[in-house]
Amino acid sequence: MLQRTTLKIINKKLAENSNWKVLDLGCGYTANKNATVVADVQDLSNFYKDKKFIKINEKKLPFKDKEFDFVITSHVIEHVDDLDFFIKEIERISNQGYIELPSKLGDNLVFENLTDHIWWFDYDDEKQVLLAEKKKQLIEPFITVSIAKKLEQLFRKDLILELFWSNKIDIVSSKDSSKNVEQIKFKTLIKKYFSKKFRNLFR
Repeated sequence: MLQRTTLKIINKKLAENSNWKVLDLGCGYTANKNATVVADVQDLSNFYKDKKFIKINEKKLPFKDKEFDFVITSHVIEHVDDLDFFIKEIERISNQGYIELPSKLGDNLVFENLTDHIWWFDYDDEKQVLLAEKKKQLIEPFITVSIAKKLEQLFRKDLILELFWSNKIDIVSSKDSSKNVEQIKFKTLIKKYFSKKFRNLFR
């Protein structure tokens, strides 16, 4: 099962089950406060002195089957080469978890996403399926991660996908569903903006 949720709901659920063994996988420097175990490809053991830290060195995750009560993967899946294998690994080590991803719009706006995001995603509410495809850059990016974080406070539903899964992560991958779409250039956006502003002066 895969369904929409919010981080607020997830944090409430985790706080109510403080005895759970919770893994935050690939969190970087922003691990969930309810995580009991933190794992990343970077060695962040000195940063997470109050939590158990595990460094990820191989494709297969270094955890036992169903070792965790809950797994958090926030802004991780879009970076993974072998998406299907990674999803199976998450399902192997737990029965439930939270996935947070940038929406297609959010993914396209940020400079830093140009080089390290492989996939982008949408969610089919009717079929309750995560739709994945190779990322397409349809908008020339014009904001930084720090600005994006501020915008997420106001437009979170537009910029972020928040999903809860139980037992199975239903995902459908496709190679290409955005053919023949011309990229929107940042210069074009600016020209149109100032052109409209100029015309409004004479109304």
